[in-house]
Amino acid sequence: MDVIEYLMDGDPAIRWQVLRDLTDASAEDVAAERARVASEGWGARLLALQAEDGMWDGGVYRPGWVDESRPMYDAWTATHFSLQQLVDFGVDPADERMRQAIARVRDGVRWDQPGSPPYFDGEIEPCINGVALSIAAYVGEPGDAVVKTLLDTRLDDGGWNCWAEYGATTSSLHSTICVLEGLLDWEQATGGTEEARAVRLAAEEYLLDRRLFRRRRTGEVIDPRFTMTSYPVRWFYDVLRGLDYLRRARPAGDPRCAEAIELLRAKQGPDGAWRLENTHEGPTPFEMDGEREGFPSRWVTLRALRVLRWADAAGG
Repeated sequence: MDVIEYLMDGDPAIRWQVLRDLTDASAEDVAAERARVASEGWGARLLALQAEDGMWDGGVYRPGWVDESRPMYDAWTATHFSLQQLVDFGVDPADERMRQAIARVRDGVRWDQPGSPPYFDGEIEPCINGVALSIAAYVGEPGDAVVKTLLDTRLDDGGWNCWAEYGATTSSLHSTICVLEGLLDWEQATGGTEEARAVRLAAEEYLLDRRLFRRRRTGEVIDPRFTMTSYPVRWFYDVLRGLDYLRRARPAGDPRCAEAIELLRAKQGPDGAWRLENTHEGPTPFEMDGEREGFPSRWVTLRALRVLRWADAAGG
């Protein structure tokens, strides 16, 4: 099949990114397609689910209906992950519907614990703060408070771990990729600071020293799930997410990505598409048409193709 045609048969959230990242379409064509995300398809559906108090599904990190006696229960319908998804969709932050949604969050949403700060000031866990910083950078909200917390919570090995407050001393790729994305997005939006940039580059070394998925000392695969494609990524790490980050952070490439890139190449099917291999289970606002575990995925294919385009251009 024609893989670009397959992608362009999808939602506007997919189509505009295909035009931008894979076809070298004009800026006018990209902008026209992007403008449809807030009014059609998945983007419009998700925007419509926000309540007047600024929240999605009655909660900030976890929906209001979740049983607090089950602290590890994953659900993806509350405010934090809904905002993350809107950014992934690429809803234009200048669109009036998006501006109203963000104003409601800014003015009315605080983290779930009593006495918590406003949403855009962040909280404690670095994986949450990294995503919140990406969102703030995308919609033009200040992120300085979140950046300070992230710099203060970095571990000695150069990365982050959401269990550090409970004694963890070794970084987690899950936490670290969320922070890396947030710091890069904030730096690109604001210019950043020398300190934050140095911290980000050091954390990239933590990722690259492990070839994106192997233990540094033994060479063993850290977790087989890291080699599997997933979407939406939520707070989870995988090789495709790591490569998609490095595509933006290191345009010239890095030879330590070579094995991860070949792993990704090998996953392309004979039809030119990539399959969704690992779904992060939990209630979602709605199912995205055509996105089912074990089947070809437009999201995975889009992300894989733009990673390989970068790798080929960089000589990888």
